[in-house]
Amino acid sequence: MSRQASAEPLAGDRAAAEVAPVIEMVGLRKAYGRRVALHDLTLQVRPGEVFGFLGPNGAGKTTAVKILTGLVRPSGGRVRVLGFDAGDPQGRRRIGYLPEQFRFQDWATGAELLDFHGRLAGMSADERRSRVPEVLEQVGLGGRGRDRIGGYSKGMTQRIGLAQALLARPALVLLDEPTSALDPVGRREVRDIIRAVRAEGVTVFLNSHLLGEVEAVCDRVAIVDRGRIVRSGRLAELLGPAVSLRVELDRVDHDLLRELGRHGDVVEVAGTSVTLAVDGLGQAPAVAELVVQRGYLLYGLVPVQQSLEDLFVGLVHGETA
Repeated sequence: MSRQASAEPLAGDRAAAEVAPVIEMVGLRKAYGRRVALHDLTLQVRPGEVFGFLGPNGAGKTTAVKILTGLVRPSGGRVRVLGFDAGDPQGRRRIGYLPEQFRFQDWATGAELLDFHGRLAGMSADERRSRVPEVLEQVGLGGRGRDRIGGYSKGMTQRIGLAQALLARPALVLLDEPTSALDPVGRREVRDIIRAVRAEGVTVFLNSHLLGEVEAVCDRVAIVDRGRIVRSGRLAELLGPAVSLRVELDRVDHDLLRELGRHGDVVEVAGTSVTLAVDGLGQAPAVAELVVQRGYLLYGLVPVQQSLEDLFVGLVHGETA
């Protein structure tokens, strides 16, 4: 398999292709001396979508995000954000950004921090007075705006960082590991926030190693490994149709496994559950009939789709091997 991704946008999506992309990378390259962090990245992110940018540590994800914000200059290629060259002030003022590692003034309250960032963004005093409480409520910090940031928990600090990224109603939000410090409840709330801003037409570029989070909210993804895109596209197309059946039974023995092997390959046995790789879901009725005829109790027969984690591990570790 080639490590270079096919050009975006996807074939057949003509209507989306006619809309100017929010992010466009063409042959993007970044080198630090002899070390090349990014090799010929080419992708597009469309208006109003949540785009997942995935890869192992050291793959070049954060470097790419910093290029989008103008904090790092590329060594080659072309990058445009919201119709402007990356780093252009006209484009930057329409971007909300939450870096992976950030530090806020401990002595400031949450409301003071957001008011300060609102002034930096050119918001009027009236806008700040109405917007700061609104965005605090949006990220789950309603009523905590007067508390000093030095007294915030790690999860609360992550939330105030997300609040400053959303404060000025950006057209594009760049989120670098936005749920890394949150518990499962907090992660679900962030997913809801991302869905809400997408519903408002905001484009979200999500850099995360939490694949379950990405799978839950992203429309399309690009998987990058050692500075190269190895796969990109819509999640449904990348993961493909279900090609396995999980059979839940009252018991499992060698006779049953031998019989099931006539309909597919037994890939996993976990207690009284058997996962069977099949040619197609049309095998399901025959499998159910076989189980019942042989005297076993059938509790469930569930199609199993490849997960994003399966795809990611197969691509990254397979390529490494």
